[in-house]
Amino acid sequence: MTPSTDPVPTTPPTPGRSRNMAAIKRRDTKPERIIRSLLHAAGKRYRVDLRLKLQGANPRPDIVFTRARVAVFVDGCFWHCCPDHGRQPGVNGGYWGPKLARNVARDRAADEALETAGWTVVRVWEHEEPDKAAARIIGVLDAIGR
Repeated sequence: MTPSTDPVPTTPPTPGRSRNMAAIKRRDTKPERIIRSLLHAAGKRYRVDLRLKLQGANPRPDIVFTRARVAVFVDGCFWHCCPDHGRQPGVNGGYWGPKLARNVARDRAADEALETAGWTVVRVWEHEEPDKAAARIIGVLDAIGR
C-alpha cells in the first residue's frame, strides 16, 4: 500500500461529526454566561458578541465594553489550545491539527488588530474560576477608569 496523497480534509470526515460540530455553540457558553452575570451584578454594562470593524480584521469578542474599549474573549481549552488543558486529538490529526492552529493564529491576529486600534484585550480560559476572571476584567476596567 502506498501512503495517501489526498490533501488534508477541510471538513469533518463523517456526517455524524458534522452534525456534532454544527451543534457546538459559538456564543453563550456556560463560562461566558457565568462571567457576564458576575460582571452585570458588579454594575458593569457591556455588549455581547459585537463584531468590531477594524482595519485588516473584524474580530467578534465575547464581551465588549465599547466606551472603555475593552474586548474580552472567553476561550475554550480545546478550541484555542490551552497550555494547561489543550490537547491534540489522536484521531484525524490531519484535520484537527491545522484547524486548531488556524484558531490560535486568528486569536493572535485579532489581539494585534485590537491593540493596534487602541483596544485592551482580555483573554479568559474556560477553566478559570469565574469569580477570579470577572475580578480581573473589572480590574482592567477600573484601571482604565470605566
